[in-house]
Amino acid sequence: MPIYEYRCPNGHLFERFQSMTAPAPEKCDVCGAAPLELVLYPVAIHYKGSGFYSTDYGKGKKEKKDGGDGGSSSDAPKTDSKPVEKKPAASSGDS
Repeated sequence: MPIYEYRCPNGHLFERFQSMTAPAPEKCDVCGAAPLELVLYPVAIHYKGSGFYSTDYGKGKKEKKDGGDGGSSSDAPKTDSKPVEKKPAASSGDS
């Protein structure tokens, strides 16, 4: 049998060990207030095995291509290969 947690409008929390088909309690066990709210918690999921990670992505290893792509590697950071040209400052005496 599962354990259910309920919350009353006054903020009291209490647990009930009851079957799934049993009706929910009508009033708080501590103060007798109604209506009660069922407290839900997220389910914990644990991936086990070599193919699963907590982020649900595959393995971090990438295969390197030995093709004729000019020797560029997908692991290398991309940079701008154009040199920066510096232009002389314009003189204020031009008319």
